[in-house]
Amino acid sequence: MLVRYMSSKSPQPVNITVRDAHRVSGLLHAPPKARAGYVLAHGAGAGMEHPFMRAVAEGLDQRGVATLRYQFPYMEKGSKRPDAPKLAHATVRAAVAEASRLLRGLTLFAGGKSFGGRMTSQAQAVSPLPGVRGLVFVGFPLHPAGKPSDERANHLFDIHIPMLFLQGTRDDLADLGLLQSLVDRLGSRATLTVFAEADHSFHVPARTGRKDAEVMAEMPDALASWIKKIQGT
Repeated sequence: MLVRYMSSKSPQPVNITVRDAHRVSGLLHAPPKARAGYVLAHGAGAGMEHPFMRAVAEGLDQRGVATLRYQFPYMEKGSKRPDAPKLAHATVRAAVAEASRLLRGLTLFAGGKSFGGRMTSQAQAVSPLPGVRGLVFVGFPLHPAGKPSDERANHLFDIHIPMLFLQGTRDDLADLGLLQSLVDRLGSRATLTVFAEADHSFHVPARTGRKDAEVMAEMPDALASWIKKIQGT
């Protein structure tokens, strides 16, 4: 389903209420003929206005996918310590609810970069996010750097909607063998798309002959194509 929105080169500021004591900021990109919406959470160390987050949102905007990126409360306050999972999950739910209101009529997807994607998946595992058709992880943090394990992914088996993992082959937080095995065990609900030579930040070394800009063009292509597949269009 295509939904028409007013065209705007700049994202629209959004205020999101997370319980009575917490309010966070958001930025809405809504292309004129949006096909779907993606609720995009940031990683642990950088907020929604980081150039990487902006690039993802702008890339999807060009491909007909609206995005609502948002802050977690700790980032809104300027703290470096991530929120407790319970508050992070509540923030994810509040952002999804706001996206449902702002992007009425669009198929919604949710997820995010690293920590944001993991918090979204945990929230979905606890109780399905209303109206969300699938989850997209931009660099899923499967384990701490140098400590390969897949224990952080146990909750994914409680999720019963499609999941897309966008992952660099040089990601120190996701051993590719472990991640592939996880995706295989999740079965048809999981899809893994890898980006050659990219690390957890989707940076590629110059020696590889690839450029970061190439990865940042490939990523929204892969994400938008997967969304279209899930929508059956």
